[in-house]
Formats: sequence, structure tokens, C-alpha cells
Amino acid sequence: MSAEMQGSYLEYAYSVIYSRALPDARDGLKPVQRRILYQMAEMGLRPDRGHVKSARVVGEVMGKLHPHGDSAIYDALVRLAQPFTLRVPLVDGHGNFGSLDDGPAASRYTEARLAAPAMAMTESLDEDVVDFIPNYDGQFQQPSVLPAAFPNLLVNGASGIAVGMATNMAPHNLIEVAAAAVHLLENPDATLEELMEFVPGPDLPGGGIITGVDGIKEAYATGRGAFRTRAKVSVEPIGPRRTGIIVTELPYLVGPERVIEKIKDAVNAKKLTGISDVADLTDRRHGLRLVITVKTGFDPNAVLEHLYRLTPLEDSFSINNVALVHGQPQTLGLRELLQVYLDHRVQVVTRRSRYRLARRRERLHLVEGLLIAILDIDEVIQVIRGSDDGEQARTRLQDVFDLSQLQAEYILELRLRRLTKFSRIELETERDQLNAQIAALEELLGSEVLLRQQVAREVDAAAEAYGTPRRTLLLDGGPIRPRSAKAAPQLQIADTPCRVFLSATGRMVRADLAADADGGGILTPSRRAKHDAIRASVDTTTRGDVGAITSAGRLVRFTPVDLPSVPANSVQLGAGTRADQYLALGGDEHVVAIVPLTAEPAVALGTAHGVVKRVSAAELATGKHEAEVISLKPGDRVVGAAGAPDDAELVFITSDAQLLRFGASAVRVQGRSAAGMAGVRVAQGQRVVFFTALPSEADDAVVVTIAGSTAALAGTDAGSAKVTDFAEYPVKGRGTGGVRAHRFLKGEDALILAWSGQNVRAVGSDGAVRALPDGGARRDGSGTALDAVVGALGTSVG
Repeated sequence: MSAEMQGSYLEYAYSVIYSRALPDARDGLKPVQRRILYQMAEMGLRPDRGHVKSARVVGEVMGKLHPHGDSAIYDALVRLAQPFTLRVPLVDGHGNFGSLDDGPAASRYTEARLAAPAMAMTESLDEDVVDFIPNYDGQFQQPSVLPAAFPNLLVNGASGIAVGMATNMAPHNLIEVAAAAVHLLENPDATLEELMEFVPGPDLPGGGIITGVDGIKEAYATGRGAFRTRAKVSVEPIGPRRTGIIVTELPYLVGPERVIEKIKDAVNAKKLTGISDVADLTDRRHGLRLVITVKTGFDPNAVLEHLYRLTPLEDSFSINNVALVHGQPQTLGLRELLQVYLDHRVQVVTRRSRYRLARRRERLHLVEGLLIAILDIDEVIQVIRGSDDGEQARTRLQDVFDLSQLQAEYILELRLRRLTKFSRIELETERDQLNAQIAALEELLGSEVLLRQQVAREVDAAAEAYGTPRRTLLLDGGPIRPRSAKAAPQLQIADTPCRVFLSATGRMVRADLAADADGGGILTPSRRAKHDAIRASVDTTTRGDVGAITSAGRLVRFTPVDLPSVPANSVQLGAGTRADQYLALGGDEHVVAIVPLTAEPAVALGTAHGVVKRVSAAELATGKHEAEVISLKPGDRVVGAAGAPDDAELVFITSDAQLLRFGASAVRVQGRSAAGMAGVRVAQGQRVVFFTALPSEADDAVVVTIAGSTAALAGTDAGSAKVTDFAEYPVKGRGTGGVRAHRFLKGEDALILAWSGQNVRAVGSDGAVRALPDGGARRDGSGTALDAVVGALGTSVG
């Protein structure tokens, strides 16, 4: 009896592990998911066809492939269609497929078809790319694994509970994972650190913020780890003397109703104070919008810290990368997951190429027989007419024309319409094409390098077709710590002095000045720091307001409390976060400067069309969370902004190498809605590449100009650079064209980059420092050829 119980339990455990709960590391699918996608492909439910009832799909899968209940099949189908569950949904659902707070409608009410990425998962199944196995009763065949044109397991993640083990894998960004896979394919000895340059962390379908990069790295190394997710929030005025905490993105698989319920429970239990109302304003047009109203007199940032502690606005995710490899459950790190997938794809491409080679050889054999018949068609007809039956005709054709049995039978089935001269030309063209394709396939199968290159191209193509930009912001918040049962302090992060930096490569970081008591708040650069060229810096406090001026002419207010913090005596801007992601800017909008929101001085802005404007700092300090600061004409954009008191000098540099400097007092201060006035005269077809305001005492300021060819591809031509003393440029009147700042060499036709200020520093697109020529060059002289491409210019820390 005990032996029978033991055997039955082991059989059950194996069935759950292998046939239900754990995904295959190659295609990232559990058996029920694989059967759904395969059966839908067999039913012809492609993206260009109409939807069909989900109940019909469930019935086909249950009747032919999956020996379990319809509810399990429908649950799996629903998950494949939910955009908040999968990073790249594989089923296109029509109807109520549920939400984060509610379940889906019954299968008889919903409709489904394959999404476009699912076609990439099932393509080439008819070309012998994978093994097929019998279904549960042996009447039908099903694939043991799908070809999977992209790494689905990493992209969409997985979760499941088996017997004695479980899996919980986070979704990732397809573009990042594909880039890492291609890098590993081209560099088989690539380290985890190299792969994490392409895949820095998970990318959750609902966005949000991830903290705890150390836990992610541990998971990528060992297959187990944890990180903490936070909602994406902003503190905004929502009425007269009323402030609200606006939630636009929630942690993974956390719904707004659950958050509201937890907030109400905490308020009723007297654990949470300072909240007067919470409203869910989510709709299809604007997406998630949860408005938490803060009572008058309460610090919204302090309330937010309590919300993170007491509600699902902050949640943890434990990674447990368990998947089936050769039928055995294994815990896999990032490198192992990519390697298993790449081995699978290499095998798929190899089998597909062998299949195509065999089919083309077969077709070439028939085409060559047809050409023989067409060249001597009269004798072929005579042989056929002189035969008693088909068998004799086939034998005589083989003997007379030295044909194979297949060729002879194909000729006997030849239609008269194929006997034209045009058909002969078509056959000769097809023969040449087949010979070329056979040669290419033989070359591909004979070279491991070419096979890997083909796999890399197909992975890149899938990423380009189905990939989307990253949604989740990554912040290095340190290791995961358990939540304390004790009440949190009123302010977990003290409102201390700090300096916010915007790097030349578009990153923001906060340096806490109070953390360096011995150094007196003096900032010094890190010797190992990348991204150490500064575009702008602002002195403020951790809970103070800072304004970001964008290229679209908007001012976005933000509090630096959530910015990555670095010590004041070792500023490493490479640890910062991308400003456009931190502020959730659009794809064509980026931050050009950060400014203090104080009463003085006025802020000057310069645009690509040569418009200049000074806007009152007092208006900026009292404005809305997001406000327009200049009315731009169509096609124009802001290229620079800086504080500009009356005694400052404004500097424009244009793409045709003209520099104009004039006093800021020549530009009257205007309101936010004004369009500005003429700053520099820009020639037709040219634009302003740099604008700033320099203090009157900037005696040691320099002007850096880098020239190149507009016809060259970006990042391929280093160009020539020149460093000139700012004092060499005379002051001219506002609205004039300025003076020549750079003489172009042969092949150069525009300034690619320009900058003016003190302590110049040049960096590449990766933030690494680039060398510039010595200063003191002539104002209208030519530049010196650079050794490496410069991506941005700024000033050094200090």
C-alpha cells in the first residue's frame, strides 16, 4: 500500500511539474499556453482575420489537446490577452477580459484571435523546426515546444506553483532582452555585468518605479532575488490651497480598488492621517489616475511616505527563476536563460534551413525535368502517344530522356498551357533562383558563424517589430529591507540642503550637502565617474521645488526627494536617472535646463529659431505643476535656459558658426504666455545650436565649437573642435547676426555642438570624458581634428 501511494504521488508530482505549472525555458510557455497558441494558429485565427468566440477556442483546445477542464484553459487564454499581466500579449482579446480588480466575463461573451507577436512564436511550424508529440489520446499531433522568435520567458515572465517548487519570473523589455541575446550570441564569454548593460532590470507592464538594483543583480546571477516596486506619483495642486497626491502608475498586478481599500482601512484604524479624500478618476482616454487629497497643513511628502509603508503603493516582488530545461526543473540566472533560448533558436534555424534546402532541391529536380521536356516537346509527345498506358509512358520517358521516376511522372501531368515560350523563360528563371537559394542555404548550414548571424538578425527583427520603449523607471534604492511594524517617522528623509545636477547626457542626481560635514559642502568629482559634464545645477533642499525647462517650452516642477542620492565629496552622475523618464516627458521632448524656483533672478530662454525671452522668476515660483513658459511657433523648440539678471550677458551660437552676445537688460521681462522677441538673426536653413546666460564676472569663460558634416551619419565623424576665449567676441546688438565663431574646413558645413562657459568638459554619448584642443585659438579660426566623437559639452563638477 505504501509503495502504491508513493508511486502514485510521484507520478502526480511529475505531472504537475512537467505538464502544468512550470514553463519551458525555450519558449517560456506552459503546456496549456502552448496548446492554446498552436490550436489557434491551426484554426487560422491570425491578426488579419476576425475574432471568434473564446468558448470555441476553449472547446477546440480541450477536445483535441488539453485533457483538463475548460476553466483552466480559459484562465490561461485570458492571461495571454491581458496587457497588464504580460509585457507583450500573445492573444488579441475582444470584450471583457478583466482588470486588475475584476475577473473576465464568461468565455461565451468574449472573443479572441492571435496577436501579431504570437505569429512570431508559431512561425515555420510546418517546416520541421520542432518535434511533434501525440496528444493525450494519440489522435492528433502537437508541438513539444514552439519556435519562439523572441525570448518569451524573459519578456513576459511566468508564475506557477508545482509540487515542492514554484516559479515567479518578472517581465522584461523585449528590445533590451533582444539586445542582450544578440550580444551573448556574438560574445559567448560575455559576463553578467555586460549583459546587464543591455538588461538593467525588469520592465513591468504597468510601469511604476523599481528600487533595489542589488536584489535584481542577485536574481540575475543566481536565479533568486527580490526588488521593491513603487507607484509613480506626483504632488500637484488640485484646487485653491488644496494639494493632492496623483498616482498614475501602480506596482505590478496591484489594482486601484485594492489601494483605495487599504487606504480606507488605514484611515479608519487611525494608522494614517492627513488624507481627506481618495478618488479613482481612471478612464480609457487618460489611463490610471488615482487622486489622494491631502488635508491642509499636512506635508504631502510625509503622507506619501506613510502611504508607501501602509498600502500597496509600495510592494515587493520575489524572483524565483525556475523553468524546465530538457524536461528537468532548474533555477536559472539571466545568462543561463538567454543561453537556453539561443541554443533553441540555433537549432530551429538549422532544422528550418535543412527543410528548405531539401524542398528546393526537390523542386529543382522537377524544374530540370520540365526544361528537358519543353526543349524536345515533340519527341516527348510522340513517346507518350506511342505508349499503351501511363506506366509504359513513364518508363519510356525515363529511358529515352534519362529522367528519374519523379521527373517522368511530373512531365506526364504537364498541362498544355505550360508549353509556351514564356513558360520556358519562367522555368529557366526559377531554376537560376533555386540554384542561388540552394547555394545560400548550403553555405548557411556549413558555417556556425552564419547560423548565429541569422539568429541574431531574426531576434533583432522581432524586437523591432514588437518591442516598445521601457515603461518602468529603475532607481538604485539599495537592498530590500522588511517593513517595520512600528510607525514610520513623520519625515523619513530630512529636508536637508542638497544640490541637483543635470548632466550633459540628460541624467539627474542629487548631492546631499549635509552629508559631508567635514568637507564643508564642497563638491568634488569622482575619479571613476562617468557622465561628469554638467549642463545645469540648482541648490535647494530634498523636499524643495525645482523647475525643469523642456525643449517644448514647458516648465515642470519636481521635488528631488526621489532622485538618486550621491555623497557630496564624490559626485557620480552616472548613478543618476534619465531626466526625461523621471519627469515622464514625451518622446520628442527633453530637459534643456533646471532652474531654482525663487523670486530672483529672471530666467532667459533661447530657441532654435533665434527667439529670446526673459520670464519672471516670481511667476515660475507660483505657477502650476506644469506650465507653458514660452509660446513657440510651429517647428521651433527651446535649446537653452539659464538664470539671467540684468547685468548678465546672453549668448547665441548658430549652426552656421555665428556667435552673438548682448546684455540681458536688452530683453524686457515678460509673462509666461508671451512669445519672446528677436534674439539673433538666423540665416535660412540654419538654427541655433546653443544658448545660455553668462554672469558679468565670467572673465575666464571660453567658447567651444565643434564642426562637422551634416551628411555624415551621427556618431561616425568626430569633426574638428576649437576652444576660444569668450573675451575675443565683441558685444553686438540684440537681433543682429553676431560674428564668425568658426571657419569650416573642407567637408564641414555646420556646427554640430557648441558651448560657452567656465571649466569646459566634453563627454561621449556614454558619458566618458573626451579630450579637447588647448584654448587660445583665434575667434574666426579653424578647428583641430578630434580623436573621438563628442556627444555633449558642459562644465565639470566643482
